[in-house]
Amino acid sequence: MSFDKAKIADALSKVIDPTTGKSIVMVNVLRTVEVDGNNINLTLELPSLDAPSKSELNFSCIAAVQELYPTANINVHMMAKGANAQGNPSSVPQVKNIIAVASGKGGVGKSTVSVNLALGLQKLGARVGLIDADLYGPSIPTMFGLQGQRPKVQQVYGKQKIVPLEAHGLSIISIGFIIEPEQAVVLRGPRLGAIIRQFFLDCVWPPLDYLIVDLPPGTGDIQLSLVQTVPVTGAVIVTTPQEVAVADAVKAMNMFLLPSVNVPILGVVENMSWFTPEELPDHKYYLFGQGGGKKMAKLSESMLLGQIPLVQGIRESGDAGQPAILSGNAITGEAFMKVAQNVARQVAVRNEMLGPTQIVGVKS
Repeated sequence: MSFDKAKIADALSKVIDPTTGKSIVMVNVLRTVEVDGNNINLTLELPSLDAPSKSELNFSCIAAVQELYPTANINVHMMAKGANAQGNPSSVPQVKNIIAVASGKGGVGKSTVSVNLALGLQKLGARVGLIDADLYGPSIPTMFGLQGQRPKVQQVYGKQKIVPLEAHGLSIISIGFIIEPEQAVVLRGPRLGAIIRQFFLDCVWPPLDYLIVDLPPGTGDIQLSLVQTVPVTGAVIVTTPQEVAVADAVKAMNMFLLPSVNVPILGVVENMSWFTPEELPDHKYYLFGQGGGKKMAKLSESMLLGQIPLVQGIRESGDAGQPAILSGNAITGEAFMKVAQNVARQVAVRNEMLGPTQIVGVKS
């Protein structure tokens, strides 16, 4: 009898990829279906040939096709994907670009930039996710109006996986979805690292063009765990124009530029660049001075991605769970969209000019 490739692909669409929790057809794990007489030859691309789900996927594919064509000889070929030039596989191969948003000190509006950058990239047509990696002070649940909501758990080949929450079309995970709002997070370095790894490896992330990671301020355990877990495409540094903010931001920048880390700096966002009263949109009051963002961009040999004014509406939108870029305010909307456009451009240039970032090896 003859075998229909379309029917085979439809049968295989019921097989679930354990990395994403989605159909192997939807996330392109199934690469080819070939029919040769009574033989049906399938090719699957996995994150690694050592993937623990390899045997389960093999048997699941055979079972799905045999249910359709019981007399067929089914051969499943596995091949590795997501390896970079040094054979360093990505832990989340369904994510094209991982962007770290960092600062040297708290209070510069890093989470506000992360949230509005993610939504700006989505407005440009990209598929975007967001990780709130600020484990000590998670603010993303408040900024999306998701306080008190809990992520679901999904069984994928016998393992418990976390399903990120969704808001405005973004897939989002935060420790704020797991603990009570008033609960203090008291964790040592190893446990912090374990949570960051869970956010990447034990979450059912859909195929994404960008995964934004909102980091805590500074250069501590969480930052190190990030670069040891996934290959980070690039970092966005957030500062205010004030000299003391720039001095701390330089330290965050230099961590990514360490030879052992080697994460490119995509650019600098200068937040609170000037104060503009809503009733006087043409007036600018430079409360924190001028030039800090340009100075940072020069030091990092990158670019000034944008300047965000200090506007009351940004604070009000964040507190109300409606990020500023969605508020309809022309001043804030244009400022954040410019940042998103420049980040997308810088990522494209970075990927054209440079090879994939290496995952940092753990040294004893």
